Amino acid sequence: MLLKTLQEYAARAQPAAHVEEAGGWWLRHSPGDAWWVGSVLPHDREDRVDLAEEFCTSRGSEVRFQITPGVCADDLDERLGDRGYARSHDMSLQIASTADVLRQSHADAGEVSSRPTDEWLTAWHAVTNRDVSAERDLLSRIEHPGAYAYAEVDGDIVAVGRAVDEDGWAGVFGMATLPHARGQGAARSVLAALASWAASREANHMYLQMVRTNQGAFRLYERTGFREVSAYHYRIRA
Repeated sequence: MLLKTLQEYAARAQPAAHVEEAGGWWLRHSPGDAWWVGSVLPHDREDRVDLAEEFCTSRGSEVRFQITPGVCADDLDERLGDRGYARSHDMSLQIASTADVLRQSHADAGEVSSRPTDEWLTAWHAVTNRDVSAERDLLSRIEHPGAYAYAEVDGDIVAVGRAVDEDGWAGVFGMATLPHARGQGAARSVLAALASWAASREANHMYLQMVRTNQGAFRLYERTGFREVSAYHYRIRA
């Protein structure tokens, strides 16, 4: 199933420090990383909520479930709500053909590196305000080929993004543009660079995950060929 496949590609492109598989459930723990990296992926129809709760609480982490319709059990979302889990973070999973992104980005491609440079991470941190050391550790765990793209203005990096290629799909992550450079095509340049890299690897499809309320990002991705294939959300125990 495409949705399940892409969500698991994304989990490998944002690898948690500790992962245990229980049937189709991915139990993940990743101290120091963004909270979604340690979310449980309940990717089969069995009820393993108790097991997931034990896994998370024994490691001192919040219990969080990523709920993708058609991938999780149909009643899991309701059952988690009944157990006191609050719905949080409505998300969008989007896909595009690499050729469409290249054609519709309408921008000169930015630069691409095979690793995250200090300058790339500095720009990423300036937008996200997340821990650079933890991000370095996360990026070092990625096993599939990746690319780190950036756009410059007057020699300074103003936008960044990265991609990971797995089985012909290039996932887009870490898109970040400095506030003063937004609306000027920098993010399009980064997407064009990542799409060019994907095409060079014969990764003919791209995907990304984004917060559904981010209308600026929605417009950018729509204009560069992406379309939503599924909404999903999280359940977090209050």
